[in-house]
Amino acid sequence: MSMQQLIYASRPFGYDSSILANILSVARLRNAQNDITGALICRQDIYLQLLEGPEGQVESTFDKISEDDRHIELTLLVRCHVEDRLFPQWAMKHDPARSWMWSPKEIQEGVQFRASAQAVRSIFLRSTDPTEL
Repeated sequence: MSMQQLIYASRPFGYDSSILANILSVARLRNAQNDITGALICRQDIYLQLLEGPEGQVESTFDKISEDDRHIELTLLVRCHVEDRLFPQWAMKHDPARSWMWSPKEIQEGVQFRASAQAVRSIFLRSTDPTEL
């Protein structure tokens, strides 16, 4: 069954652990209700999120995120149809950005907006490592 996969990047506004905890708890609840799975990679200078599921549900969720004032410079990086989910067991996996992620200097220079769809997807593919589950 074909599903929509969408990846966006934004800069957090007012990022701290309590804001992140709230984002994750609300996302997990709503995504589970809407058959959406995905992952959020984040740190104080970037949110990089992958959403996957039924096209209408993914688009509706992205529209809500686009209106959320906790995001600055929200930019859609990838929108495609996929046959299989990358995160079938995660309503929203939290993955703090690791050393393989772009550096703060690269983020400031906009690397996330120049990266190919394949390069962006590969970040999430690395975070599907079963040893992290």
